[in-house]
Amino acid sequence: MGLRVLKAKWMSIAALGIILVSTLAGGYLGSGRARAVVAGPDDSEELTDQFKEALGTVQDEYAGTIDLERIGKYSIQGMLHQLDPHSAFFTKSEFDDVQTEQSSRIFGIGVTISRRYDRVYILGVTPGGPGHKAGLRYGDAILAVDKQNVEEWTTEQVMHRVRGERGEPVELTIERAGVTTPITVHIKRDEVKLPSVRNAFVIAQGNTGYVALTGGFSSRTEEELSEAMTRLKQEGMRQLILDLRGNPGGLLDEAVAVSKKFLGPSKNIVEVRGRDAQASHNTYDVPESNVPETMPMVVLINRQTASASEIVAGALQDHDRARIVGENSFGKGLVQGVFRLWGGTGLVLTTAKYYTPSGRSIQRSYADISFYDYYLNRSDAGRHSSKLSTGDIYHTDLGREVFGGGGITPDILVKQAPFRGRLFYAVFDFVRQLVAGQIPALRDYRVTETQYKMKLTQEDIDRYPITEELITAFRQYMSSKPQFAISEERFNADLPYIKTQLRREMITAAYGAEAGDQVYLPDDPQFKKAVESLFQAQMLVENEPHSRPDRQ
Repeated sequence: MGLRVLKAKWMSIAALGIILVSTLAGGYLGSGRARAVVAGPDDSEELTDQFKEALGTVQDEYAGTIDLERIGKYSIQGMLHQLDPHSAFFTKSEFDDVQTEQSSRIFGIGVTISRRYDRVYILGVTPGGPGHKAGLRYGDAILAVDKQNVEEWTTEQVMHRVRGERGEPVELTIERAGVTTPITVHIKRDEVKLPSVRNAFVIAQGNTGYVALTGGFSSRTEEELSEAMTRLKQEGMRQLILDLRGNPGGLLDEAVAVSKKFLGPSKNIVEVRGRDAQASHNTYDVPESNVPETMPMVVLINRQTASASEIVAGALQDHDRARIVGENSFGKGLVQGVFRLWGGTGLVLTTAKYYTPSGRSIQRSYADISFYDYYLNRSDAGRHSSKLSTGDIYHTDLGREVFGGGGITPDILVKQAPFRGRLFYAVFDFVRQLVAGQIPALRDYRVTETQYKMKLTQEDIDRYPITEELITAFRQYMSSKPQFAISEERFNADLPYIKTQLRREMITAAYGAEAGDQVYLPDDPQFKKAVESLFQAQMLVENEPHSRPDRQ
């Protein structure tokens, strides 16, 4: 596409963005019904001329290389962020990704990747997927994609690069522990499932089921949850821990469907209120015929629990159906409408707000704070404080106090275990060499091929014991790597954490990420508190009211 065509394309889109913002600025008139105020032809021509003049100056005078597509995109993005932090513009490829992820599938190579210290590594491979068939394995470092060096890239950059159209080839250059030269792997992209339920098992020697609904809310979320719960009940589950930590949200209808599984007839789940109360007010209730699950349950949330997952947590908390354990949730209660624009681009625009059954707004305030602070530098101080106004305090069906002001405040606050970056990366780097048979005298730990298992036996775990010999080898390994070196005092103080992480990484390499999580969870402070809270959850079930009192 030539420069002149690109200019015309992005000037048109930029003008559209300017006109769109003008439209959204329209207020309430007369009868109180919203009426859009649209810029007239003269106004739009003037705005377009101003943008052309600014773009021309940049094109003529700027010293560096200019990417006109990025300029157009971020011009619109900047305007939208003046409205709220969640309205956004997407290029065609980005918009395609949004839509395919909502359908629970993408086209890629079927690997889980993450940046660990110096590179992006493969942490898991989908059994039977393209990457698995091509021989990729745990611990492979991705050096290049289609001959382009990606060693300095982020996880997201590499992820988007390996995705593409179904059937298209992609070439990966990888570095594998124990192999002296890089390996080139050719893979054909294919459909890759993106499940909402990432793990589900019954805790050993007990009747407690654990379901990790951490993969967002897409078109099959409720179906996946039902399948998992049916299987776990057959295995003896009588009480449930539902993990929503890290769940970014997704489809409203699926959040409503998940809530219905646990709430009695006629219970309210969520209200959606737009600017025009008469035209855009929707209430989602449980049908009269609904037959819910009645087992005691605890819900885990954290600072990355957002949007649709907050709807579920809020409804279960307000109706005293579950105990909520963890940290304050993200506080994303804005409803976005999805609009397809010219050329396959897309616009995600805030159209309403979510409110829990007690009347709490889920949305955290974004007034007078930067985009950075809203997403990355936020504080939850004061949410349990006596400084809260009476307008921030609401009541559950049983009369318990719950807090507004954005997000869901847990019934039991438990901070997440602190991230020990240097030790975390050191364990991964060591285990990567260990399972490749590269640690002398510990070759029994070698993993020739991952045997993916959803249910571990004690014998499986015992194959990778935490011995004094293993700890000594890890200590020596850290000492030989300046980037990981720590004092002896700190090593001894963090020894329980080291043992937990060694076990988790070895089991992940041997049996898959789901198995690794199973052996890690008993040492997770939030999970441990959730188990302890199941007795209180049982009391909620026994005291569940027959109907919700009128809202004050």
